[in-house]
Amino acid sequence: MVLTGAEIVVRCLQEEKVEYLFGYPGGAVLFIYDELFKQDKVRHVLVRHEQAAVHAADGYARSTESVGVALVTSGPGATNAVTGIATAYMDSIPLVIISGQVPTPAIGLDAFQEVDTVGITRPCVKHNFLVKDVKDIAATIKKAFYIAKTGRPGPVLVDIPKDITAHKCEFVYPESVSLRSYNPVVKGHHGQIKKAAQLLFEAKRPMIYAGGGVVLSNASEQLTKLARALGFPVTNTLMGLGSYPASDKQFVGMLGMHGTYEANMSMHYCDVLLAVGARFDDRVIGDPKHFQAEPRKIIHIDIDPSSISKRVKVDVPIVGDVKEVLEELARLIEAEKPNPENASAWWRQINEWRGKQCMLYKGSDEVIKPQFVVQKMWEVTGGDAFVATDVGQHQMWAAQYYGFDKPRRWVTSGGLGTMGFGLPAAMGIQLAHPDKPVAVVTGEGSIQMCIQELSTCKQYRLPIKVVSLNNRYLGMVRQWQEFFHGNRYSESYMDSLPDFAKIAEAYGHRGIQVTKPSDVEGALREAFITHKNDLVFLDFQVDSTENVYPMVQGGKGLTEMILAEDL
Repeated sequence: MVLTGAEIVVRCLQEEKVEYLFGYPGGAVLFIYDELFKQDKVRHVLVRHEQAAVHAADGYARSTESVGVALVTSGPGATNAVTGIATAYMDSIPLVIISGQVPTPAIGLDAFQEVDTVGITRPCVKHNFLVKDVKDIAATIKKAFYIAKTGRPGPVLVDIPKDITAHKCEFVYPESVSLRSYNPVVKGHHGQIKKAAQLLFEAKRPMIYAGGGVVLSNASEQLTKLARALGFPVTNTLMGLGSYPASDKQFVGMLGMHGTYEANMSMHYCDVLLAVGARFDDRVIGDPKHFQAEPRKIIHIDIDPSSISKRVKVDVPIVGDVKEVLEELARLIEAEKPNPENASAWWRQINEWRGKQCMLYKGSDEVIKPQFVVQKMWEVTGGDAFVATDVGQHQMWAAQYYGFDKPRRWVTSGGLGTMGFGLPAAMGIQLAHPDKPVAVVTGEGSIQMCIQELSTCKQYRLPIKVVSLNNRYLGMVRQWQEFFHGNRYSESYMDSLPDFAKIAEAYGHRGIQVTKPSDVEGALREAFITHKNDLVFLDFQVDSTENVYPMVQGGKGLTEMILAEDL
């Protein structure tokens, strides 16, 4: 079967059973778009900005077990996509991005809309390719999907010159992939797993620290089973929320810069730490020297060997797929039947730390508290919504006050911290789960970075609920300026904000502005229940002075938290 390069690209996507392709057309990819027009198996979603195309593919991937796919043109199309690619790279999200490139003879000649896409994206992709021969398209796309979803997942870019999409060759899609230099380890070393089990049996102050790797490997069931068999406390990173049920009594909350008092104290003073699919990043443990000053044994399970002992030296490294390793570890634990009394004194200490009730905040009948909005949203949705966020104070409040009992319901930019991520990510989530409630928790700063995607939502009838915690500031910036810069609010005050309810209405959606605490629950019920089939923009005018607590200042240790009660 002889096909053009463009036909081959589309056939490859069909072979990979791609359901949605997020993109924006341009000159270098017009042959591909022409072929997309002729078929109906791969549904194309037209975004309004290439950054949003990649974020939408990202949200689709995070909320499912599939690879997200985006298509952009050359030059500004590719450079606009870089922020989305870097976002996915930092959070290990499996994506395939196909970018158009100027014709092969024009490469390197400063042609119209030419950039070195492979060079620009090299630092923020798992791998990338420049296709130089039409005969290589099928094999390259097969490799791209394989690399993106195996081992530690990540984005893979395939750059295809326009003339290559017009050339012809015989089409055969490879059945399998074999890469000599890429063979991720899946099964953990049995001897190391036995060592880990022995340490866990001997622990007096144990702790389980679980991150996004648990979600990515679909190992939440295995983690929960192991934790309950051991009876140990569990904490999640920002990316790991939902990997262990937030409502479970063994869950001590999120840890890190804005983690709970009990989670941070337990993490710091444990004697045996089981780290699962997490990487000890700076927002989690603060100053590594402070963290390592307290003696403990560390077991670290991760599929990426480069993540182990990268920031903190560990005692029992286990390289392998989290799901497989946890299953084997659970078998060893169940065979020995650990004594829950071993950690009884430790639980008494943890419950004492819990007694500080660090998540309490002062309510108000006069002004809307942002934490109250998130709590009410949890009540109205029954804790069962998919929640995407932008980045800032609202992100932390959503993480702290919306308890996630299931994995893949929490979708946020953790590593890169990308403002503008929330709305396009929610589009991908809503398309993947058309019958589920999908909310975007955002702020008045973040939402304006990709607000044009309200147009995409209108075109595809996506009934997303935008929950804006509008405090008239770049809130997290303002909080740091208050704490560490003498209340000098340099360029963090938003003094020319639009009427977001009217903007939503201008795009053809419903808009509601809420100014009174007594109206919060009613507005949420109207959005999620009465108008569940419509996009509703809820503009909550919240307390502009509210801060996120607890807080660990950059460069400080986990035990050096700033609590609301200390101020």
